[in-house]
Amino acid sequence: MVIETLTPGKNKVPATSEKLLRADSRPVHWQISEGLVPYPQALDTMRARARAIADGEAEELVWLLEHPPLYTAGTSAKAVDLLTPEKFPVYDAGRGGQYTYHGPGQRIAYVMLDLRQRGRDIRCLVQNLEAWVIDTLAAHNIKGELRDGRIGVWVQRPERGAMSEDKIAALGVRVSRWVSFHGISLNIAPDLGHYDGIVPCGIRDQGVTSFEDLGQLTSMAEVDISLKAAFEQRFGPVLPVRDDDGGL
Repeated sequence: MVIETLTPGKNKVPATSEKLLRADSRPVHWQISEGLVPYPQALDTMRARARAIADGEAEELVWLLEHPPLYTAGTSAKAVDLLTPEKFPVYDAGRGGQYTYHGPGQRIAYVMLDLRQRGRDIRCLVQNLEAWVIDTLAAHNIKGELRDGRIGVWVQRPERGAMSEDKIAALGVRVSRWVSFHGISLNIAPDLGHYDGIVPCGIRDQGVTSFEDLGQLTSMAEVDISLKAAFEQRFGPVLPVRDDDGGL
């Protein structure tokens, strides 16, 4: 069975307090890749891992990494929103959403979970991913919020006007055979000027921000610690792995 791409942000409801735990408390493998991982390589690896999880041949995995500068197009992407196609490579992501940017200084978390073991509830998955980001931001004194009709996690910018908001995290997932893949991207200290080549997620009247832009000078390693703690609260225990002990 294939479940088509889910695009968060439509019919938005508040982040759920219902956790997405496994009944057997089996830990999720947690892997952090050093350096910049090419997007095609990451996509192939992620898809292969999701298939292996569906076949019962691999454990669930959260994969943290960074990409070189690039744009990705989700299933709802509109050509008019790609403003400078020659600026960076553009890839078809196969996830929900529209155009987004990935690059150094942005923490990508690809989330490969077996929803057969977690209640088969896609809406609950998306809500917990959103809440995971919001919990992580709160650990660094940043108030992340959701907005009806808009994908991702947002931060109010009252210094720019009463209605001004910036996006700090994007979210897009796909579920196939009840296994999720793709996930979240969280801006720590990317070059925000690189967003100029697209209309991020099709939203023209708001901007993008990052920890650094908000004055939070936090290392990627520190954010990873917060991501891990917040993930365990909502999805259960994790087991750190390397390439040679059960990782990718």
